[in-house]
Amino acid sequence: MGKSSYKRLTGSQNLRQRLVLATLSATPVLIEDIRTDDTWPGLRRHEVSFLRLLEKICDDCAVEINETGTKLKFKPGIVMGGRNLVHDCGLTRSIGYFLEPLIVLGLFAKKPISIKLKGITNDSKDPSVDTFRSTTFPMLKRFGVPSEGLELKIENRGSPPLGGGEVLLAIPVVQSLTAVKWTDEGMVKRIRGVTFSTRVSSQFENTMVFAARGIFNSFLPDVHIFTDHRAGVHAGNSPGYGISLVAETTSGCCLSADTAISYAHEEATAGLEDEKKELMPPDEVGVQIASVLLGEIEQGGVVDSTHQGLLFLLCALCPQDVSKVRVGRLSPYGIETLRHIKDFLGVQFVITADPTTGTVMLKCVGCGLKNLSRKVS
Repeated sequence: MGKSSYKRLTGSQNLRQRLVLATLSATPVLIEDIRTDDTWPGLRRHEVSFLRLLEKICDDCAVEINETGTKLKFKPGIVMGGRNLVHDCGLTRSIGYFLEPLIVLGLFAKKPISIKLKGITNDSKDPSVDTFRSTTFPMLKRFGVPSEGLELKIENRGSPPLGGGEVLLAIPVVQSLTAVKWTDEGMVKRIRGVTFSTRVSSQFENTMVFAARGIFNSFLPDVHIFTDHRAGVHAGNSPGYGISLVAETTSGCCLSADTAISYAHEEATAGLEDEKKELMPPDEVGVQIASVLLGEIEQGGVVDSTHQGLLFLLCALCPQDVSKVRVGRLSPYGIETLRHIKDFLGVQFVITADPTTGTVMLKCVGCGLKNLSRKVS
């Protein structure tokens, strides 16, 4: 075998996505200048943890990081999958940061994946584990991912800064995805949601539910928000509370918005003693997230802005057939995803703005990725 030629990239942005696309397209990458100008240069803890996770689920995967962490050499291996895996996601980012890339890779693994992920289940940066259950999974089913074997079970909740959460994730394998024509977002017919609280009074949840319902009941009657109060070992190690909402439409689309309120990490609040003690009251949290969800609905499109990147990636991985989707205003993450897809998979989207609705239509022919390790039944 000849020497691998590495695709050269710079900077730390969208590291997860680059590594996922490198793995799926079997392209070795060399990433340089990772935060060289920062006070703390190099890879962050959660990025190193993600690399360790890739090593767990892949065979023959080689990772080299220089001493300062500003240069990364990654040679992808074969995604093997496996059962009863365990990974500690750390405390700098939540489990949601690891779920999206893990699900995409798991679909093309040799064996189905079942893994226990430990860490923070809900924070304000990444999509919560509830959002993956209520919004991401129904979206995967449109691309031909079977419901059997696709599962996310929340054993323990964990809020920042000390986490303590645990979730069990199971991902089935597919031979290939199915191209979609998904352009009708429909009308919102009901709102569903879940609030959670860990190591605080369950009254916080009732307040959030009441505040969110106060906004939605002006528009539609079918609003149901469940509560999930945790205590003892199931409540993790830190106090926190939050809410995840989903708008379901007549055409089967799910649009979501979520947040979590908790004390920040020590380093994030260094020297800001007053900031540390002030948390947003639960009634304001309910109103804020209800308003964010209404904003997502107003934008139009078959997915919310958080899911744009995943939607484009799934379209690009489809067989060599045309996929057509409608989204609201393109998010910065969605735009970066389109660039990386073109870079790694050679798939280019035709983008057309629809001025009457303010939405954007995207069309592409998939790269035809097949799971070669899965036998055709």
